[in-house]
Amino acid sequence: MSDRYKEAQKIYEKIGVNTEKVLDEMQNLEISMHCWQGDDLNGFDNEGPLSGGIQATGNYPGKAVNAPQLMQDLDQAFALIPGKKRLNLHASYAVFEEGEWVDRDRLKPEHFKAWLEYAKKRDIGIDFNGTFFSHKYAEQFTLSSNDEEIRRFWVRHGQACIKIAEYFAEELGGRCLLNIWIPDGYKDIPADRLAPRERLTRSLDEILSIDYDKEKVQVSLESKVFGIGLESYTVCSSEYCINYAATRGILVLMDNGHYHPAEMVSDKISAMLPFHDKMALHLTRAVRWDSDHVVLFDDEIKEIAKEIVRNDALDRVFIATDFFDASINRIAAWVVGMRNIQKAFLYAMLQPESVLKELQEKEGFTELMMLQEELKFYPYQIVWEEFCRRNYVEAGKEWFDRVREYEESVLVKRG
Repeated sequence: MSDRYKEAQKIYEKIGVNTEKVLDEMQNLEISMHCWQGDDLNGFDNEGPLSGGIQATGNYPGKAVNAPQLMQDLDQAFALIPGKKRLNLHASYAVFEEGEWVDRDRLKPEHFKAWLEYAKKRDIGIDFNGTFFSHKYAEQFTLSSNDEEIRRFWVRHGQACIKIAEYFAEELGGRCLLNIWIPDGYKDIPADRLAPRERLTRSLDEILSIDYDKEKVQVSLESKVFGIGLESYTVCSSEYCINYAATRGILVLMDNGHYHPAEMVSDKISAMLPFHDKMALHLTRAVRWDSDHVVLFDDEIKEIAKEIVRNDALDRVFIATDFFDASINRIAAWVVGMRNIQKAFLYAMLQPESVLKELQEKEGFTELMMLQEELKFYPYQIVWEEFCRRNYVEAGKEWFDRVREYEESVLVKRG
């Protein structure tokens, strides 16, 4: 314990914040890191281009092209991130034996045995996502398709994903969040907005109709405001997603890039918590639109963290990352994004929330504003340094030297 930390501890004690308790809470904070930053969301089950409004721009050297490479890169990123981690995996990352391949509607738990072994060796949990894009049956519509063959294909895929998620939960001794997101919609103004949503409802009901352990598998539904090729109408909009989840007992998943730029997910969290026992988040950074930039330590990510912490909802909100940038070192992108989310939660935990709430309740708005501004200059960085020290991870920019070494020794040699 450094003298700097001891001094910061005293400063926070004066406003009623116990930094040791905060560090214990930080140690238990679990963030699910997405695998797809490592290979630009290509996956291993198809060689075609990305579709469904998905784009990864740039061509930085060294992206992973198979499971061993991706696992190696994940390990390098995990080694530079303090605290607890989970792995957020897409169905398109199935690992097949030599000469074996099945389509997404025939995926089974054994196709993810390599990922299970990976997680067991590292003592981490796994969350799972159905992959309803980048496929010959995902050119326009998936679960809301009026082509019954296509619709049934994706229903079977969703059902298969539930069983795979259950496999992860049972084998790893915890829970698995199974997220569903579809890119269905129209580029221009549709003549019928209702029929696709009725088909989507039928499809989702059929997926959820299979027998599975609802305690071990937490199913979530993710909305989106628009995408490339579906600028005018999105079938699984926010309103649809919230209503479906509320009536079917599943989770709403909010991606903070999936809304109009004037909408803030930080404001939506307290609107959801009174009506939903649990909810889920994909944390990203939208620049003008849903562009999935690397998460920064910016105002919105700090407000999201504060809303979760101040409402005592850390055990009610599942937190995961979702960004992919092919123009920069992919491992550095993981590390920067994950560490910034952790910094945001640390910053939130170091707020004297009871004092701030009391000022609001008694309408002491002048003092509230003053204190909120003063807190921005409190020594949270020193507490971050102590958190990293206790996790044997570099607190400052020194971690980037290890990324640079890894790039030179591993990534550039991949060709």
